[in-house]
Amino acid sequence: MTYSQYAYVEAFLDMKQKSWINAHVHMYEYFGGVARILVPDNCKTAVVHNGGFKDQQVNETYQEMAEYYGTAIIPARVRAPKDKPNAEGTVGNISTWITAALRNEQFFSLAELNLAIRDKLELFNQRLFQKKEGSRRSLFLGEEKPLLSPLPATRFELSDWKAATVQFNYHISVDGMLYSVPYEYIKKKVDIRVTDTTIEIFYNHNRIASHRRLKGRPGQYSTITEHMPADHQKYLEWNGDRFRKWAERIGINTYTAVNAILTSKSVEQQTYRSCMGLLKLAEKYSDALLEAACKKALSYTASPSYKSIKNLLVTGSEKLASEAIDTKTTHKAHGITRGADYYRR
Repeated sequence: MTYSQYAYVEAFLDMKQKSWINAHVHMYEYFGGVARILVPDNCKTAVVHNGGFKDQQVNETYQEMAEYYGTAIIPARVRAPKDKPNAEGTVGNISTWITAALRNEQFFSLAELNLAIRDKLELFNQRLFQKKEGSRRSLFLGEEKPLLSPLPATRFELSDWKAATVQFNYHISVDGMLYSVPYEYIKKKVDIRVTDTTIEIFYNHNRIASHRRLKGRPGQYSTITEHMPADHQKYLEWNGDRFRKWAERIGINTYTAVNAILTSKSVEQQTYRSCMGLLKLAEKYSDALLEAACKKALSYTASPSYKSIKNLLVTGSEKLASEAIDTKTTHKAHGITRGADYYRR
């Protein structure tokens, strides 16, 4: 802080963007507030171009952080140390009171080093001035802290930006996880802001969706009900297990066909209409005929569709009826035989 010279010090392994931003976030939390103006040096992490006060370009992520905290970034001019004289003097004092004081100690982790730095920092900020009353800390608390802007409710998170096209299942993919957007944006190109905890999706600079970031096994879905088309929402009271149990009551072939349909789409809800249509065929044709149609369809492919099974019933119901009689007789004599894979479900 320029008036009190109250300082914050933390060690990092590099000066890359993540370290630079985190240093600022931790600094604001240490101060307990935000100064209206921030005067950084001209490192590449902070400043893209500096042609003086009238021609400056700040790093995009750095500017995003500043806007989040409500502060203005005004980089010091090149080779103009008088733009921040107290900061330059404090750096020199820190070199003596913290860096030099720890030079002969050995640390085995960055966290261990920062604990030692924090101890020295507290002593440095509380050390009494030689030519005036008080300390850096007392001067900061009395004169500067009351003028700081309050911290936002949550700390700023470093983010990456990605671009994607919304898939036909109204989801976008980020690092192997899928997140829904309103279905009206299918095939639209969107921008995605990715932080450690949050996924935000923007279309034409307007946020259209926000999700907690998924962790763990790839292929997980985060789907918001309101993003689904109406014909998908009406099946929300249903789930895959309910369709499987319904199909199982009809027969093992119907169960196998329904299970194949349920696993044929990346979003299970997209298959519910087909499952409902397939199982409703039993009301029109009978359980036995549907079971026979599923058996025949499964003899052609391991993943039959609702349409292919319906076509078998429409065009070959008489032949299926005779097969259904044979199947019924077999079931009465021997029951339904299920393989070991069935019981592992």
